[in-house]
Amino acid sequence: MIAFDLGGRSLSSVELARRVQGWEEQAPQRTAFVIGGAEGLAPSVLQRAELSLALGAMTLPHQLARVVAGEQLYRALTINRGLPYHR
Repeated sequence: MIAFDLGGRSLSSVELARRVQGWEEQAPQRTAFVIGGAEGLAPSVLQRAELSLALGAMTLPHQLARVVAGEQLYRALTINRGLPYHR
């Protein structure tokens, strides 16, 4: 499980792409991405997460955080596949 949380690590798109590639190569190939609501994620959820990532220093509404997280994951996949989207 990967948690998106304001207190998480900040990664560049290239660093995220490397992480995504590693997750794709691990068995089993199941990764859950979790975004909290207005109050964030419960401490018990954050403790269970393999990694906690920040989407930036500013707080985002969770609906917008979903869009940003999805775009960054798409960007990571295009980086890993050598597609021009990232440029």
